[in-house]
Amino acid sequence: MPKKEKGCSHSIRPVGKRPPSWCKYTPDEIVALVIKLAREGNPPSKIGVMLRDQYGVPLVKALVGKSIIKILEENGLAPKIPEDLNNLLRKAARISAHLQKHRKDTYNRRALQIVESKIHRLSEYYKEKGVLPPNWEYKAIIASIR
Repeated sequence: MPKKEKGCSHSIRPVGKRPPSWCKYTPDEIVALVIKLAREGNPPSKIGVMLRDQYGVPLVKALVGKSIIKILEENGLAPKIPEDLNNLLRKAARISAHLQKHRKDTYNRRALQIVESKIHRLSEYYKEKGVLPPNWEYKAIIASIR
């Protein structure tokens, strides 16, 4: 039988919302761990990975009843700009710095357009949800490069 070209080998979240019996941490201990890791300067996605890999906590929301972002917001440690939007902003800055040196790089000029489009779409979503203020605006850098 021929081998499948595209697989589904990634891990799948558990179906049940109950905390697993083998997890040895209480919800208060998990909240304290999340706060400690956030104070060390880790972003929310890295906190989740560290809790999973180093502490054996499968899902924070199933154990505590709140997501990592909600825990950080309650303790005043949430990032001002959401992590995915911040990553896109940094990527756009890297590409535009590259285009300052290499002005004829049309492939990366197109890549910058795509990243800025993603930034605009995501910022509109966060404005609708109330995560970003309504007057938040991304200043496109591509106009100064041409």
